[in-house]
Amino acid sequence: MRNYEQQNGTNILVGQFFGLNLGMPFTTLDNSTFQALFNYASIGILVTDSNGVIQMANKYVEQQFGYFSDELTGQKVECLIPSRFSHRHVHHREKFSSDPHSRPMGLGMELAGLKKDGSEFPVEVSLGHYKIEGNSYALAFINDITQRKETEQAIIQLNAHLEEKVKEGSQSLAITVAQLGNQIKETERKDAELQRVNNFLNNIWNHAGAIIFVCDTNGLLQFFNPSAEKWLGYNSDEVINKMSIASFHLESELQNKALELSNITSTEVKADFEVFTTASKLNLGNNQEWHYRRKDGSTFYVSLNVTPLRDSYNTISSYLGIAIDVSDKKKAEIEILTALEKEKELNELKSRFVSMASHEFRTPLSAVLSSAYLLSKYVKAEEQPNREKHIQRIVSSVTSLTEILNDFLSVGKIEEGNIEAKHTAYDVQAQMHDIMQNVQHLFKKGQHIDYVHLGSNSTVHLDPSMMRHIITNLLSNAIKFSAEDSAIELMTKFDSDRLILSVKDNGIGIPKDDLQNLYKRFFRSSNVTNIQGTGLGLHIVSKYTELLNGEILCESKLGEGTKFTIIFKQNN
Repeated sequence: MRNYEQQNGTNILVGQFFGLNLGMPFTTLDNSTFQALFNYASIGILVTDSNGVIQMANKYVEQQFGYFSDELTGQKVECLIPSRFSHRHVHHREKFSSDPHSRPMGLGMELAGLKKDGSEFPVEVSLGHYKIEGNSYALAFINDITQRKETEQAIIQLNAHLEEKVKEGSQSLAITVAQLGNQIKETERKDAELQRVNNFLNNIWNHAGAIIFVCDTNGLLQFFNPSAEKWLGYNSDEVINKMSIASFHLESELQNKALELSNITSTEVKADFEVFTTASKLNLGNNQEWHYRRKDGSTFYVSLNVTPLRDSYNTISSYLGIAIDVSDKKKAEIEILTALEKEKELNELKSRFVSMASHEFRTPLSAVLSSAYLLSKYVKAEEQPNREKHIQRIVSSVTSLTEILNDFLSVGKIEEGNIEAKHTAYDVQAQMHDIMQNVQHLFKKGQHIDYVHLGSNSTVHLDPSMMRHIITNLLSNAIKFSAEDSAIELMTKFDSDRLILSVKDNGIGIPKDDLQNLYKRFFRSSNVTNIQGTGLGLHIVSKYTELLNGEILCESKLGEGTKFTIIFKQNN
């Protein structure tokens, strides 16, 4: 910002700079508020003409970019942009000048500012525009988001760094305020320049893309800029001297922040405006992310700065708040985190598959190899029974491998979300008899399945493929975990508009502590570690049951057996 105070040196025109003696309409804000908005705001404010030449820059911008007072005035705005971006910025600036409108700058991009010493730091920029006497000007709110970026990397290191930076910033601000006070006593401004600066400040308030408000020490709103009206859906008359800034926040977030600050201060912090005053005292009031609630109840994310404004006695007289909408960036962050989590789960699935496959494939493959070798030894006709025995071993082993592969393929499709139920009408009794035939090769000596269907109707509307997976897995487990000469009870029943399916065995049972993890991927009960299995069967059963809008129940006692019951609603 050009240092107009140093040109003439009288106190009278200094007062006019803040709109006290202009003799012009000026009802929106008083002089002291504009002074606070421009010089004491904890966010950078920059004004450029249509050619990108800096006309005004507040002290915070100079501190952000490492320039001395008035050193930026007259320079091209590209001096604040890294060289690798500056040529593109000229194009974007010219395009904005030809079609100006208030908006966030660089949506979906990582923006960086270039300090005088050549170092860079991440920023968020909100643009506004206005015209005076036919000349176009651009307004930029520049928010240093270094703290947020560093938080994403290492929160503990950031807290230490933040404490140091806040201390340094406070000292620098105190020095700047003292210097400004001395400059005001020594300077004056020309009337024409005073008029222009006053218009600049009016346009900052009226055309900025950011939400700006001023409240008293109790949080009661005193000023509410047009962008705040637009974003929050309230007219100034509805909020000024009537509502607290805490009214825009979600109660749950205020309660969480109050609890956090209470732990820090070891005193109770109320979940209202006290949250912001306490955070301000602890130098934690800047770049806080919150949900703002509109008048219609909808919400959006903002990055909020709350700064205390002090009077001539250094007493806090009010608070200045500046909030920038960061909903799109927050949404992008959530989508990235969700994608990373999904990728992590898929990688885990692949790793577990390799580990499980190397273990589970070994036994059936060894059986196939040994049986194939022995088959070659039985060449005589009378050795046909031996050949049949080893052929059956090979068939059983290949079937086991196929089932394992089918389980992994099913889990993969489920995790990728590439599977959905295809309901069709079919006879459930016929399907049960078909599945019973297909699992007979798994029977131990003397085992058998007792099947009963209750009800006159046997037509269901379900996905037959998913049902086949469900029944096959449940029967396979029942056979596997039951002793020889035992019966597995299979039952289907129509009860009103429900199909009830149950599979009961008299096997080893499931420990009570394992029941809560029964349907997790790769989980196996603690009492079956010596029995071959992948730990995927019940996971698939639960997922397919869910896709068919069913409910699965399990009853089990150690040494007495297990019963699975699945209930499907039928809306014929």
